[in-house]
Amino acid sequence: KHKAVLIPYGGGTNVTDALRCREDEARFICSVDMRRMNRVLWIDPTNRMAEIQAGAVGRHIQEQLARYGFTMGHEPDSVEFSTLGGWVATNASGMKKNRYGNIEDLVLEAKAVTTQGMLEHTAVQPRESIGVNPTRTLLGSEGTLGIITSATVKIFPLPEVQRYGSVLFRTFEDGVAFMFDLTRNGKAPASIRLVDNMQFQFGMALKPASEGWRTYKSKLEKLVVTRWKGFDPEQMVVATLVFEGTRAEVDFEEECVYRLAERHGGMKAGAENGRRGYQLTFGIAYIRDFVMKYGVIAESFETSVPWSQAIKLCANVKRRVYEEHAARKLPGKPFVTCRVTQLYQTGVAIYFYLAFSYEGVERPSDVFAEIEHAAREEILRSGGSLSHHHGVGKIRRAF
Repeated sequence: KHKAVLIPYGGGTNVTDALRCREDEARFICSVDMRRMNRVLWIDPTNRMAEIQAGAVGRHIQEQLARYGFTMGHEPDSVEFSTLGGWVATNASGMKKNRYGNIEDLVLEAKAVTTQGMLEHTAVQPRESIGVNPTRTLLGSEGTLGIITSATVKIFPLPEVQRYGSVLFRTFEDGVAFMFDLTRNGKAPASIRLVDNMQFQFGMALKPASEGWRTYKSKLEKLVVTRWKGFDPEQMVVATLVFEGTRAEVDFEEECVYRLAERHGGMKAGAENGRRGYQLTFGIAYIRDFVMKYGVIAESFETSVPWSQAIKLCANVKRRVYEEHAARKLPGKPFVTCRVTQLYQTGVAIYFYLAFSYEGVERPSDVFAEIEHAAREEILRSGGSLSHHHGVGKIRRAF
């Protein structure tokens, strides 16, 4: 009616340039701060549902549900700041997707204010066949259809047991083969992430220095892995694991996972390495911001791809980044690394980190966007998706 543009602002964690306002926009633009819409409105313990306001931040949702013995189980890397409304709008995915599902599996109903009025159901059912479901259209809508105000989601009892684990593999290919086997012959844990060699070395470099007797323990472990077991430090990779559920479920999953890992030449690397690897994902954004002060620009991008093309896609994207970096005569070498995250019967999600020195580089953010665009072209050429969970925003609108 008033020709105004309303842009909801949740946690501001988006990595798709979604919040950039168009310079050619002639209408009045108003940013709608969602922070005060942050409550769990109700919990239904019998039917295991809860209605939560769209501005509620992930860590607050966890805290509020935990008081009543429940969890939503949705844990993206940005869970510290991202909001429920943002998760719905971007069709998000979380680290524990294997156990709890992606956001589309968790949302039963969503309410939104549109230009035509309020969009809502009168009741929440387990499943419906009602033609085009308005709730489903909000998933991945990225703010184009209305402002999401709340969502009714599935909730789960807090897990009786949570255990971390990790497995070393000789090569990235061995690790991917193990993960493929896991989707066919085993039970995937709540979270499993396979990092390539560069990311493995990066994680090792960030470990605190050992002190006292731990110094000797660390040296002995390195000798066992590299000399006795014959793992090449320039090739080896690691899968980090999180098991959640009842004690019986976790015992069963651990047995399946470690038995399959052994078949692929895997070696158990301990719970502490698993815990550190899992927690590192929350720290990546802080590391990115820190290194920007020292002349390094960095960001992530992701995709999903069928199993048969996963290895090739990783190699092609890394090669393309090196070529684009060299063609622009940028200083030093690019840091490009990947990890395999969410597992599906049909394929996997692959997450890339890209960084390079911008010392003496004009318009470094534009140069970064150009290289990522080229990497995205390579992803699509190699059979990958435009995005697995980040969305389109402004940064991928050309596609």
